[in-house]
Amino acid sequence: MTMFEEYEFRTLQIDQHGPLAVLTVNRQSALNALNGETLSELAQVTDIVAENAEIAALIITGAGDKAFVAGADISELAQLEGVFAGREMALAGQDVMHGIASLPIPTIAAINGYALGGGLELALACDVRVAAKTARVGLPEVTLGLLPGFGGTQRLSRLIGAGRALDMMLTARQVGAEEALAMGLVNYVADNPLQKAREVAETMLKNAPIALSLVKEAVRRGLDTTLELGLEIEADMFGMTVATQDFKEGTQAFLDKRKANFKGE
Repeated sequence: MTMFEEYEFRTLQIDQHGPLAVLTVNRQSALNALNGETLSELAQVTDIVAENAEIAALIITGAGDKAFVAGADISELAQLEGVFAGREMALAGQDVMHGIASLPIPTIAAINGYALGGGLELALACDVRVAAKTARVGLPEVTLGLLPGFGGTQRLSRLIGAGRALDMMLTARQVGAEEALAMGLVNYVADNPLQKAREVAETMLKNAPIALSLVKEAVRRGLDTTLELGLEIEADMFGMTVATQDFKEGTQAFLDKRKANFKGE
């Protein structure tokens, strides 16, 4: 029995394989679009993962072969009225994406089809993105009279630069997998993105877990400040790794020419 079996999710499926968990958004009738229930369940899963050391990496994907997540649920969006309602929905979605982005473990999006609007914003909240060769990604909110509200304007610009991000958002065009790879929006393109995501996760999990977490923290905090302060953060994180048992094990294993046995200590 895994930690997830005691919970009931209506729009998500969670599979745990040792230290690796795979979260599947499962609303195929709506191309896995994010409605309020799905966002709430995503937040719940994120809290569960964050509080359990048993999970060391998380993959997020979509059910079926058509869509990762095709966007936010338009039928719910259409009910919004007024500035306050729109702002509150955006903040709620941002909180969910921030929770995923802030997880101390590696997160990988296996983009198996369309990742549009909120779907791309979900993928952007992950550390690494693997796209199927047939995947299409974009932030087409302006075609609905909206702008990306779950972090897209900020995360996409930081990832690929303001010029490329603005081109995608202002034209609302969808980008194919190879173009997304060329611009740095995705890290890998594969025939089977979930299988490739598993391989990437397994490679990550061979490394020291505390070091993995602190790499994420150094990058995340450094992007929000100046280079000078970012380097100070890096030095602090480096010092913290030197104080771990994993550091002693890793260096000794290297000197002994053997595989390191990291314990996250």
